[in-house]
Amino acid sequence: MKQALILALIVSVIMLSMTDVVNGEPQTTEKAIFAGGCFWCMEPPYDKLDGVISTTSGYTGGHKKNPTYREVSSGTTGHTEAIEVVYDPQKVSYTKLLEVFWRNIDPTTKNRQFCDHGSQYRSGIFYLNEEQKRLAEESEATINRTKPFKEPVVTEITAARTFYPAEDYHQDYYRKNPIRYKYYRYNCGRDQRLKELWGDNLHE
Repeated sequence: MKQALILALIVSVIMLSMTDVVNGEPQTTEKAIFAGGCFWCMEPPYDKLDGVISTTSGYTGGHKKNPTYREVSSGTTGHTEAIEVVYDPQKVSYTKLLEVFWRNIDPTTKNRQFCDHGSQYRSGIFYLNEEQKRLAEESEATINRTKPFKEPVVTEITAARTFYPAEDYHQDYYRKNPIRYKYYRYNCGRDQRLKELWGDNLHE
């Protein structure tokens, strides 16, 4: 009986020590969904943030279930290229994620980001709860007060719909194909336009 009690106590201690981590990830993770044009280009700034656990390229905001890249690229599904960010709120706040978002997009263009045109490249914040909605709207108001450019902000803030992960070859594209990624990014004029909009106040 005494041995059983000791064993039960040991098991309890082990279980308590595991409450903060499940499968190698913090138990209290949260998600955020952002669209900023080409999803390849939206992963790097978040992957560099302490507290971000993963980024996944995908599609959201449309009406077709399980869309393919070809379908989304045609502009007929209503989806936009987006990323889903899984993060530890104890290490990085949603407000910080919003700051990074704004400074990695062109919020002045509708249905377009840099060289990519069409509703499938529209920018957006897709909130998952009322707190994210509130913070997103506050961040937009702050941008409107402090923006160093004259054009109005047209980025959408809307309730999240289903997020569909993109095909495997799109995930971590900038790591798998660094030369092609850099060539695309440069020729798309992304960094040039970001600097024009935000100056050196970027999050890359």
